[in-house]
Amino acid sequence: MTRTCTKCKNEIPDTEQLGPVNEKYPTCNKCWAEWKEYQIMVMNELKLDMSMADHRKLLKKHEKIFVGVLSPEGEVIDYTNEDNRKPDEPQPGA
Repeated sequence: MTRTCTKCKNEIPDTEQLGPVNEKYPTCNKCWAEWKEYQIMVMNELKLDMSMADHRKLLKKHEKIFVGVLSPEGEVIDYTNEDNRKPDEPQPGA
């Protein structure tokens, strides 16, 4: 079964081992490493406190937006629909 990265849209080789979190999207290790760096900037910029549930939830939302499974408006993107697999084309109603 071929996997496609939700962020860069490149194919993920079957030999590439993904972590448990980036496996569920799936996101390649290169893009996941970019998120790991970016999340620190998000936490600092928004002054997030990871001991607070609302702040963890907000960081998770930013994670999903970063990897491409959630739109900035907060709508979950259904990649089973072929129309949603063309990120460079404008979506109807957008």
